[in-house]
Amino acid sequence: MDDNLLLSFEGAFAHQADFERELEPFLQALELGAGEWMPDIVKGKRRQSYSRAAIRKILREERGERSTSIGLYRKKWPVLDMSLRLRFPPLPSSLQVWLDVQPLALFAEDECCRSFMEMVRAWAIHYPAPYASAHSMADRELAGSPHFGRDAEVSRRDGFDKIYELCWLNVFGPKLVEGVGRERMLSTPAHLVEELPNGSVLLVLRPTAADFASDEARVAQARAHVHLRPDLDFDTVLNTLRERSAALAPVEPRFHPDLAPLLSRLPDEFAISERQQKIAELNAFQPPEPEEWLPVALPSDVENPERARSDYGDLSESLVAALHTQVPSIMEETPESLTDLDFYFWRENFPERYTRDLIDEHTAPALGAYLGGMLVRRLGGTWVPRQKLEESQVRVDKRVWLPFLRARRYMQSRQSLLDYSLTQFFREAERHRA
Repeated sequence: MDDNLLLSFEGAFAHQADFERELEPFLQALELGAGEWMPDIVKGKRRQSYSRAAIRKILREERGERSTSIGLYRKKWPVLDMSLRLRFPPLPSSLQVWLDVQPLALFAEDECCRSFMEMVRAWAIHYPAPYASAHSMADRELAGSPHFGRDAEVSRRDGFDKIYELCWLNVFGPKLVEGVGRERMLSTPAHLVEELPNGSVLLVLRPTAADFASDEARVAQARAHVHLRPDLDFDTVLNTLRERSAALAPVEPRFHPDLAPLLSRLPDEFAISERQQKIAELNAFQPPEPEEWLPVALPSDVENPERARSDYGDLSESLVAALHTQVPSIMEETPESLTDLDFYFWRENFPERYTRDLIDEHTAPALGAYLGGMLVRRLGGTWVPRQKLEESQVRVDKRVWLPFLRARRYMQSRQSLLDYSLTQFFREAERHRA
């Protein structure tokens, strides 16, 4: 659940020159500034180990009429997801960088942040940008978008005509500097305000990026923003920033014990900015106690119980055959595989993405058979077949359980996957085993 540092940069690129030679200052600054998050993989249609030669080769291979691009990554922690795109006429010539480093905590160190600033400074001098920024991804999301509250199309159409937000690191091009007023820009209360040779201004709010959500950092951010935008109200800006910090404050997971292995996976499926709120919601979630059981078994009413049990086995095997690629643990038929199935169906939003006929006629019966088979294999249960599938039972000591009924309820909606999870059903049966 770590936050990321996200840099977006788009600068001018001298396309008339040999683009490979023109790229050298970019690569030199990257290699000097990256440190722990230095890329070691270059990727186009194929992957190669990082080297300048590999970058040049892949950019040539990927070049189209109007652009060329590569991805830059790391094999190990910290995580790097970086893209470099060069655009050529008739498009406006540009060098575009999207750089995402995880964890943001890496940038709690002064030296790491200083190297990052120097890298961006070098890029901004050699590839003049109308605007560039680096900041917490989670905070960007809360502000509305990576463009900080502005639609991407509006940004492209209108340019950066106004300072909508302040990031930890900002590069303001000459047009934006003149719009604010160069003297006002250069007197901004911030950790670093530096005029670059091409008329741009590099502005860094704080020595480190990772503490952006602290109250001290929010006060500094609001003060600098209102200095650059006198039309804004300081208290209003600060209250908005504090609300964002509150939304990002860590929430300790306290999940229902039966469902903790499942619920702990869910927050990572949401945007970083939403995860703490989701943890709080899941902490409060209390699934209903399983009701799919009977104190006394209904007698079997099938002519050939052995044949019915064989049919249940076939149904279970059909589920394994259908899902063994997506859920490999299903082959092992362990309680953990039930949690993996719960997570798979929830992540895929299976009950609401697939047709009701498919679910009712195939998926739910197969799940019921797999779940019942788990009670037999892992808890020493015994099938008590019935003509009506949802009445078919598994006797585990003094209780009998209704796995097909559980599976039908489970497959009603995305929420029902949590309310009637396979994991919780199994754990409840396990507790009641003598």
